[in-house]
Amino acid sequence: MDVFTAIFIFLISTLLVSTTKSFDPCPSSKGSDLSVIHVHGQCSPFKQQNAGSWVSTVLNMASHDPARVAYLSSLVASPKATNVPVASGQQALNTGNYVVRVKLGSPGQLMFMVLDISRDAAWVPCAACAGCSSPTFSPNASSTYTSLQCSVPQCTEVRGLSCPATGAAECYFNQTYGRDSSFSATLSQDSLGLAADTIPSYSFGCVNSVSGSTLPPQGLLGLGRGPMSLLSQSGSLYSGVFSYCLPSFKSYYFSGSLRLGPLGQPKNIRTTPLLRNPHRPTLYYVNLTGVSVGRVLVPVAPELLTFDPNTGAGTIIDSGTVITRFVEPVYAAIRDEFRKQVKGPFTTIGAFDTCFAATNEDLAPPVTFHFSGLDLKLPVENTLIHSSAGSLACLAMADATSNVNSVLNVVANLQQQNLRIMFDVTNSRLGIARELCN
Repeated sequence: MDVFTAIFIFLISTLLVSTTKSFDPCPSSKGSDLSVIHVHGQCSPFKQQNAGSWVSTVLNMASHDPARVAYLSSLVASPKATNVPVASGQQALNTGNYVVRVKLGSPGQLMFMVLDISRDAAWVPCAACAGCSSPTFSPNASSTYTSLQCSVPQCTEVRGLSCPATGAAECYFNQTYGRDSSFSATLSQDSLGLAADTIPSYSFGCVNSVSGSTLPPQGLLGLGRGPMSLLSQSGSLYSGVFSYCLPSFKSYYFSGSLRLGPLGQPKNIRTTPLLRNPHRPTLYYVNLTGVSVGRVLVPVAPELLTFDPNTGAGTIIDSGTVITRFVEPVYAAIRDEFRKQVKGPFTTIGAFDTCFAATNEDLAPPVTFHFSGLDLKLPVENTLIHSSAGSLACLAMADATSNVNSVLNVVANLQQQNLRIMFDVTNSRLGIARELCN
């Protein structure tokens, strides 16, 4: 080997090593941006071994949608809002699809928490918890951890409260969860690290014991609009603004971003007003005025889309539902028009009732959501889902759960993938911009 060949091999080897070290398939957070990871992605500690195809994973996740939608529908039907700083025990949380990495305590302990914009609550499984799975938070290892007393105002917001009528005691809970589970928790405070930011004295539920099989292992980070949400507890730090970009389920490492605060948000972004339901102020309502399939504006009765705070009717944006759900008459009209423009025959796979030969995919018309001041034409990948073998394509939407008199339409996370969704609570607006999130 001559000297020039040796030098060439050395340089190439150095370049390869340098490139390998600089590439991080599971990027860490920076600034006020947090990495958003799919719960079953390669960067998640909750990924399933031998989970099968991504289609089967989506079908499995979508099978939990009816419980999620039923839960959201029960919220909007409630005559009075109840802000709960610990998970309320609803089975809806079992559909946590995206998680973010945070640091809790001093020094910071790495935790993965479900991103949920339809909740205000925050909670984590704690060390020595009976029935909890790893990872857990260790209060004894944090110099800034404190449990809250029954006398604090936050404690009065908790369901399943266990406090004596007189005397000092910790704010303690016992709650049921789903059909077969229950858990206990202590209302607590500690320092919460979000990328480069720190929120001192952040209130959350420290879960002490779990029984049953339906409680999700992750913690939960509530990004709703209520007083116990991250936005409210962070005060002026983020000016009531955040956005996320959800990666495609098909992306191998499933890494997107949660951007907190006005800095770095898209400057030229189309917006639609955020509507507020005083009976359920947590939820992000928008005014969906219609849906087009191809060039056809689908005919639906206006009252099926109109926002009504008294009944809870209208449309919300949600991060925990997998596929967009419309009240039955609206979905039927969308589905029937879609079928008119695509050659059948049609079959059903799981939650998807409009599956057809993938060879006819070129005939599939685009679907456009019409909001006040904003039209969102969905990309093909946000409209169709393919079978594992690739021989079938399915319309990736469905009707709302049939076991509840639902009046709520839910724009779900599959339809939000590879879009920057910005929530400006201060100015009551929601923005949408194209972005490759993976």
